[in-house]
Amino acid sequence: MLTLETVLKYTTVNESKKDKISVIVVCGGSSQRMKGIDKMLAEINGIPVCVRSILAFQNCNSVTDIVVVTKEENVLKLQQLCGQFKLTKVTDIVVGGSCRQQSVYNGLIQLSDDTDVVLIHDGARPFVTAECIERVINGAKENSAVTCAVSPKDTIKVKMEDGLVVSTPDRNTLSAVQTPQGFKYSLYLSAVEQSIDKLDGFTDDCSIVESAGYPVYIVEGDYKNIKITTAEDLEIAEIFAKEL
Repeated sequence: MLTLETVLKYTTVNESKKDKISVIVVCGGSSQRMKGIDKMLAEINGIPVCVRSILAFQNCNSVTDIVVVTKEENVLKLQQLCGQFKLTKVTDIVVGGSCRQQSVYNGLIQLSDDTDVVLIHDGARPFVTAECIERVINGAKENSAVTCAVSPKDTIKVKMEDGLVVSTPDRNTLSAVQTPQGFKYSLYLSAVEQSIDKLDGFTDDCSIVESAGYPVYIVEGDYKNIKITTAEDLEIAEIFAKEL
């Protein structure tokens, strides 16, 4: 017999269940264009780039846990930084692979099977906002696969190798893709496993999902969500940091 007490207990359990939102922050990369600087450990107003990126998710109430992927020689340093900056949501620090997507996979297999949504973020994007993170989380819940992106401000030309302009696409149809990119965990895992032998052929996580035949949607990004790629980017980052 279904009693009122049973109904109330069942409702309370269901309403209190919180989606498990896991994040993989990729803090590897060769930093070839950084003039000898390891961009992940470079400091912006006293805080390393990778720490600023992780802190954005640490401070997001919706995020459950964080896996950090890094170079083998930086594992100990990342462990120290997690302690220093109280990055308590970081559950694992793992060594990356031979390419970015292999590195993401190394992080992915650390997640528990009860993960609902996984977000993947470049550790070199230290200015991602809480609002952007929440848009990606909500988008992934609704549409299964999303990325944040912004409209390009410049006119884009398609050219041949010799520099000959082939076409000028309509900017209204173009998006400059950023991270985080978010997915239903089971969908992303399935897509990756379908392409496990050719991960080095993809430039971002959404491309893997697209190749598996799943639709990908775009949510609003942020023009300040820049990726630290060159030494000059650090100078821009210092300016952004002072505005926070």
